Amino acid sequence: MTLTQKISRRLENANQAYFCAYAIAAAFITYFAMYAFRKPFSAGTYADLTIWGIDYKVIAIVSQVLGYTLSKFLGIRVVSELKASYRIKSIVVLIGIAWVALLFFAITPTPYNVLFLFLNGLPLGMIWGIVFSFLEGRRYTEFLGAGMACSFIVASGAVKNVGRSLVLNYGVSEFWMPFLAGMIFIPALVVGVLMLRAIPAPSEADEAHRTKRVPMDGQARRQFFLTFALGIVLVVAIYICLTVFRDVRDNFAVEIWSALGYADTPHVLTTAEIPIAIGVLVIVGSMVFIQSNRLAFYLNLGLITFSGVLLLITTALFRYTNLNPVVWMILNGFSMYLAYMLYQAFLFERWIALFRYRSNIGFLLYIADAFGYLGSTSIMFAKNFTSGSISWLQLFMKITYVTAFLCIALGLCSIVYFRMKERQLGASANVEPTLAAEPS
Repeated sequence: MTLTQKISRRLENANQAYFCAYAIAAAFITYFAMYAFRKPFSAGTYADLTIWGIDYKVIAIVSQVLGYTLSKFLGIRVVSELKASYRIKSIVVLIGIAWVALLFFAITPTPYNVLFLFLNGLPLGMIWGIVFSFLEGRRYTEFLGAGMACSFIVASGAVKNVGRSLVLNYGVSEFWMPFLAGMIFIPALVVGVLMLRAIPAPSEADEAHRTKRVPMDGQARRQFFLTFALGIVLVVAIYICLTVFRDVRDNFAVEIWSALGYADTPHVLTTAEIPIAIGVLVIVGSMVFIQSNRLAFYLNLGLITFSGVLLLITTALFRYTNLNPVVWMILNGFSMYLAYMLYQAFLFERWIALFRYRSNIGFLLYIADAFGYLGSTSIMFAKNFTSGSISWLQLFMKITYVTAFLCIALGLCSIVYFRMKERQLGASANVEPTLAAEPS
């Protein structure tokens, strides 16, 4: 018996606290390490470089996001159909391709090297869904997902800190910095992947409470979409706004913090995200104690709506009062990540469990992600071709208000829709057993 098999056997018989701690650590480490292959390049300023009169960094970010966006569209099929036996190999191959792309980004002259950022983003967009597939469909999925999701809250600032340190303290070129930052995190990636490999499949009790998760072929995906079409449109519209908000806040954090007066305090990139991660983890992770899938699902939608209210109030206070910029950035980050994390793990998990639909989270998540990143890319282009004179802080403020209003309006509409869908499916004499709503 191999070491992996021994660990897996022990996890099957372990108490839930031990299992959860192990699974969270495995997913957190793996996804945290992935960020070292995606985000460090955005810590560079690439000052005085332009392409066709456009800031080089903007073109570089758009190039990577285009690849990442295409990856999400590919993931609708690839991740939803992926069998468990191919998960580990897929993670290693996809991140390996991304790292090689960073090598070519370093050795290829500008402006041609931006092509390799597109190739860097192309495989990385599928990593979240593959890693999360080890966690979904369990009684404690919310808690596991919250722990994993904290990785992308803190990882972005952390790996950019590493990137800035390589440039400022060790004299590394901004073009070689992303490749070397990735290399630093390879040991962590290896540890995370080996830990993931030992996680056992969901138990019979998990499947009874959360519904068995299965790969979805084209016909299964079409049936699911047709069953919940309007609901998918509503929740994806909210997610598009959240993704645009997150990407602008994240990719241009250096510029936004500088405009707020913190150009000489780079550690704020990390320290401001820590209380956000803790607060979101506590709130969202506690949802694991809600046994009713119905209550948990509608609470998810309610919290997403509340996030819009909080975002609107705090931004208005910052604009019209003397609210401290650091406090505002922490509060708007908390508002956004609270809603964003609900999507990443919990909303879709309870959606499937409530309607007893044999499927997997990958399909829903990648529809949302694909259109979310498409919206983010569109904003990047619009900023440069129609509103180039607007600063990133000004654009961020505008996006904040739009996101807040749509979270509130569409969140309320979603609650009404799913209540109607429950009654419709429950009243239908021809509904399949997998579509029957959970009893009250």
